[in-house]
Amino acid sequence: MTASDRQPSILIVDDSAFEQRMLVDLLSELPYKVSVAVNGLQGYQLALAQHPDLILLDVRMPNMDGYTACRLLKANPVTEDIPIIFLSGADADEERIMGLSIGGVDFVAKPFSPGELAARIQVHLKLARRASRPRAAAPPGEGREADPDAVIVNAAKRLIADNLSTLPGLADIARSVGTYREKLSHVFREQTGMTVFAFIRETRIRRGEELLKDTDIDVQDIALMIGFNNAGNFATAFRERLGVTPSAFRQAIQHKKTPHG
Repeated sequence: MTASDRQPSILIVDDSAFEQRMLVDLLSELPYKVSVAVNGLQGYQLALAQHPDLILLDVRMPNMDGYTACRLLKANPVTEDIPIIFLSGADADEERIMGLSIGGVDFVAKPFSPGELAARIQVHLKLARRASRPRAAAPPGEGREADPDAVIVNAAKRLIADNLSTLPGLADIARSVGTYREKLSHVFREQTGMTVFAFIRETRIRRGEELLKDTDIDVQDIALMIGFNNAGNFATAFRERLGVTPSAFRQAIQHKKTPHG
């Protein structure tokens, strides 16, 4: 049996027994193999074990919500390619944007039309099939690193890089990647050789450097975009790291680009 002949597998992650039943009933009428998890952590663990073809992920669940589960799934090389469709009772723009920005391929508001959800599932399964390269007979993810601590650190790095201007505190960063403050601090230092705060500072300076090089955005605006309170704080941190102020750095870049007669 080839990969295209086999029954696609779908993992439902939802804490509501009613929603689970409804989704299982809908998908059982279609040519899919279905499994169910009752919260984000169980969904993450089942995805690692089963490697489903697609995940339907509820946003609001106790213990570990859908966003946290998605961050871990996308930070793990074993599960990063699995398409995730978020399901949510809230049709707020912020929830949609959050779901899509952290790696979801789609966002469906509850109550949903069964026909529309089935069509979206079919579309994303086809897209995923097209995007996946031919694989050897080895199980998905085999031979790829999936150390749990590395996954947490990878997820935290992505969260930091995507939210430089509005970063939450360390405890909230930890909670957003399924752990707690002390554990994140420990594994981050172990995996990267630096503290979370040192990584944040380094990432901000690096992003500032890119924006100074590649855009004409004002230094003050760059400072705010990467999470500094003002241009003065940015200039101090930048000079400590690179030995020049942001303005001098930009002038030197522009001088190199200017053709000389």
